[in-house]
Amino acid sequence: MTLTEEIAQLHSELASITFTSPEEVEQYRIRYLSKKGQIPALFERFKEVTLEERKSIGKLINELKQLAEQLWKDAQEQFQAAETTSTSGLFDYSAPGWAMARGSRHPLSVVANEINAIFSRLGFTVAEGPEIEDDWHIFSALNFPEEHPARDMQDTFFVGQHPDMALRTHTSSVQIRMMESKTPPLRMIMPGRVYRNEAISARAHCFFHQVEGLDVDENVSFADLKQTLLTFSREMFGEDTKIRLRPSYFPFTEPSAEMDISCTVCKGAGCNICKYTGWVEILGCGMVHPNVMTNCGIDPEKYTGFAFGMGIERIAILKYQVKDLRLFSQNDMRFLKQFSTEW
Repeated sequence: MTLTEEIAQLHSELASITFTSPEEVEQYRIRYLSKKGQIPALFERFKEVTLEERKSIGKLINELKQLAEQLWKDAQEQFQAAETTSTSGLFDYSAPGWAMARGSRHPLSVVANEINAIFSRLGFTVAEGPEIEDDWHIFSALNFPEEHPARDMQDTFFVGQHPDMALRTHTSSVQIRMMESKTPPLRMIMPGRVYRNEAISARAHCFFHQVEGLDVDENVSFADLKQTLLTFSREMFGEDTKIRLRPSYFPFTEPSAEMDISCTVCKGAGCNICKYTGWVEILGCGMVHPNVMTNCGIDPEKYTGFAFGMGIERIAILKYQVKDLRLFSQNDMRFLKQFSTEW
């Protein structure tokens, strides 16, 4: 039998085939389309065809193959549809439903929401601002001197070639915008993402999240600042939490301080978290510098104010005893699922 005659015979066979079960569809595939099937065998014989016949016979073989594959595909779809139809009426709608997996909030969102809620109860409102800022709002209005290292490219991400635009290094820039646009009394917090040009490690990252606070009014004192932060610390970490304020320096506050809390892990006894001191630093704070007030058009002779700023990651690390800062931004489900009950 010539190759042309064999092709014609197979074509007639395919035209007369009918399927009554999925098993017959599989047998059909094995007989005609599998690696050792009849149609692949035709391609092996095609190598023996003369050059004059190649075009016509090649066309016939390809048409036969397309027909065989289409018949197989149609048969599969036919039995799949039949199976779906036959089983669709078997569902028991009176049976109890399946429990759905409960979602979770990101741990940083959990902590940020808790911080916002605490300060909301203390009378603070939430303010937000742009993440790309100009030099005035990031540095100059905050009393940073021209030679301050934060203005260097080694510490700050500048935008393009523009020397006056950068990704904000702190949310203090929002404090400046609020003091420029509003009249005291001001009592607000500024949560948001900030950026620093730092090497990524278990203890540092090139972006992180801050919450800064501002209270400007007549007769605001350092005692008000201390009581506000003490109340926050006890609300966040427990009623037995103690705080201490250590003198420090920030260009935008005077006097300035760094605040420690008693270690939440060892309760002051000493551990590797607090470096065996019993205290852990969580934020910086101070009275708003008169130069900053003047830069924002507020009379420092009439008004005083305090400001503070803390890293949300730092609070989350203490709250959940996370040892690697990078876990907060890696989207590792094994880590995130641990917070499925937090809302």
